[in-house]
Amino acid sequence: MSSHREAPGISKDPVADNTDVYAFVSPDRPDTVTLIANFLPFQGPAGGPNFYEFGDDVLYSINIDRNGDGRPDLSYQFTFETRLRNENTFLYNTGPVTSLDSPNWNRRQFYTVRRVTGGGWGGGTVIGRGLSCPPCNIGPLSTPNYDKLAAAAIHPIGDIKVFAGQRAEGFYVDLGAIFDLGDLRPFQQLHNQFGLGGMPTAAPGVNATKDLNVHSIAVQVPKKDLTGWGVPTNPADRRSVIGVYAAASRQRVVVRESTSGEQLDLGPYVQVSRLGNPLFNEVIVPMAKKDYWNSQSPHDDGQFAKFVSKPELAGLLPTLYPGVFPNLDKLNKSGKARADLLAVLLTGIPSGLIPGFQNNTGTRQADLLRLNMAIPPAAKENIYGLLGGDLAGFPNGRRVADDVTAIELRALAGVTYALVDKTFTPDAAASAVTDGLTPADLDIPYLSTFPYLGVPHSGYSTPAN
Repeated sequence: MSSHREAPGISKDPVADNTDVYAFVSPDRPDTVTLIANFLPFQGPAGGPNFYEFGDDVLYSINIDRNGDGRPDLSYQFTFETRLRNENTFLYNTGPVTSLDSPNWNRRQFYTVRRVTGGGWGGGTVIGRGLSCPPCNIGPLSTPNYDKLAAAAIHPIGDIKVFAGQRAEGFYVDLGAIFDLGDLRPFQQLHNQFGLGGMPTAAPGVNATKDLNVHSIAVQVPKKDLTGWGVPTNPADRRSVIGVYAAASRQRVVVRESTSGEQLDLGPYVQVSRLGNPLFNEVIVPMAKKDYWNSQSPHDDGQFAKFVSKPELAGLLPTLYPGVFPNLDKLNKSGKARADLLAVLLTGIPSGLIPGFQNNTGTRQADLLRLNMAIPPAAKENIYGLLGGDLAGFPNGRRVADDVTAIELRALAGVTYALVDKTFTPDAAASAVTDGLTPADLDIPYLSTFPYLGVPHSGYSTPAN
C-alpha cells in the first residue's frame, strides 16, 4: 500500500514491484513537472551485506499519455548495470564512500535513460548513459555526508534532471489497522469488532512505513516536452492534462545455468507491474485478478470498471461501522453505479463539477494519474488535495505529501458522490475518515527540491522494526 506487495505474484519480485507514483508541477521550478516511480518496498535500512539495488534484468518506465487513449505517447525508460570492483571481498564497501567514484565503494550501479515516443520497450533515443546511482545509506562511517553524496547523483541532461537511488519511504499509512479488517484506530470504538470487543476508545494511527526506505526513479521534465506542443496555461483546455503511469517489465524467457549460477534473459519484454492511481490494484481489484491487472495496459482498463463502479470496500464500511454510514448504506443498496469514482479513477474529472478545475482525458477508461499542468503549485499545500480545496493536489496528479489514503477512503465513503448527484448527502463521518496519520508521522522530512523524497534512513542509525 499504496501498491506495496499488492498482488500475490509481484510480492515475490520486489525489484520489479512498483509501490508509488507521483506526478506534480515542481513547486520550485513551475515550468517543469516532476515524475517519480518507487520500487523495492519495505526496505529495512540495515540491509547488509547485500544492500538494496535496482534489478539489472528489469526495464523500468515512466509513461505519459497525451491524448487520452490509455497508451503511452512518451516514455522515459531506465535500465541498470551493476559493476563489481573487487571480487575477493564480501563487503559492499571497504572504507568510507565520500564520492560516487570512491575506490572504497565495491558494488556500484549505473543506468541508461531512453526517451521513447509511440510506445514499446527499448529503442528510442538514449539521453543519458553510465549515470551513477548513489550508494545506500549504510551509516556514518561508510557513507558520511550522505546528503552531498546523494545530491551528486542528480544528473542534468540538458533541461531535464534525473535521479535513481535509495530514498526514505514517503508514503505514510497504518497498514496494521487497515488490514486488520478495516479497524481504523481513530474510530476503532465504532467498529463492530465482530463481537470481540477490547477497543473501547480511539487511538492514534501507527505509521507502518515510518523507518523504511524505497528505491526511486525520478525525472524532472519541462512541461513543453510532455505536451509536445508548448507550455499549457489554460486549465480548461483538455490538452493541459496528461495521464501518467509507471511500469516494470521483464523479458519473457529466463534460463538458469546450473554450473555457473548465472541467469540469461531472452525474448521480448512483458509487463509485470504497473501503477497509476494509488491503491487502485491494492483496494479495488479482486485478489484473483491482481497479477493479471499488472500485466495489462491502461488502454484495456474498461474490463475492471465494474470493480470501480461498485467497490467492495464501500460496501463493507456500513457493516464494519454500524450506524455510522447510513446514507452510504442506502446508496450501496440502491445499486447505482459510482459515477464519481469512475470519473476520479478512470476518466478524470470533467469541467463543471469543481469550480476552476478539470483533469478529464476523454471517455477511454484507464487507470492513470491525471495531471492538469496548467494549474500552478499551491501557495500552501493541503494534504487532502481536491477534498481540501487545493486544486494542485491529488487526484490532480499526486504530490509526495498528499494523504492519498484518507482522500480515497473519504471518496469511497461517499464524499465525492455528491459531485455527480446533488440530491445525495454524504454521511457526516465520510469527511472525517482517516487512518490517523499525516506527514508529521515521518521521521525524515521531504525535501523542498528535486527529488523531493527525503534522505534514506541510515542502516546504523535506524532502530530495527
